Amino acid sequence: MIITIDGPAASGKSTAARLLAQKLSASFLDTGAMYRAVTLAAMQASVNMSDEDELLSVIRTNKFEFSVTDDEMSVRINGIDFTEQIRTPQVTANARYIASCPNVREKLVEMQRQFAASRQKIVTEGRDQGTVAFPDADIKFYLVADSAARAKRRQADLRAGGDDQTLEQIQMAIEERDKSDKNRAVGPLKPADDAVIIDTTDLSIDGVVEKLLSCVKEKCLKKN
Repeated sequence: MIITIDGPAASGKSTAARLLAQKLSASFLDTGAMYRAVTLAAMQASVNMSDEDELLSVIRTNKFEFSVTDDEMSVRINGIDFTEQIRTPQVTANARYIASCPNVREKLVEMQRQFAASRQKIVTEGRDQGTVAFPDADIKFYLVADSAARAKRRQADLRAGGDDQTLEQIQMAIEERDKSDKNRAVGPLKPADDAVIIDTTDLSIDGVVEKLLSCVKEKCLKKN
């Protein structure tokens, strides 16, 4: 079983996917962690983030390992754990360069499919999981929320990590990322034609997971 959850930044998809995977005893595939891992490796190598060939060389010359520990995706680059470091604001800001390179995205989709192939059930989240990575997924979701609500969520996460960016800065960054994600030539951010769209603006995370779980149970009953 493959369940995809797509949506824009801070729509709640990562937390919802992780919690849904727990309830279904499935593996959680955090594709954002994969993009961030390549981003961090590129930053450490001081490559030109706008040069696709240089970014591809980062993938070729580094060993990336992804595993799930306690329902969280762990990231190792060349044997060193970088799970915490990939979550910094600098890595977040630069991830768009990785996301906008067609051949780099293709390599990451290969990684995602390899991860899924070795597991019986996965819940995967990202921006093109239901449209590009797993177009034949059993169940597809697309989460949305207004940018103001998403900015507040992101601010709470950042403050927990000691970052004190203003709400205005965060909302502006989110809206810029939305524009970049929706307008890129390959794997643009959009719901799959058969995705269930859920607005999370006024929902708690428990409310979101409850809706997702209800839809999964309903679809599974119909199949049976």
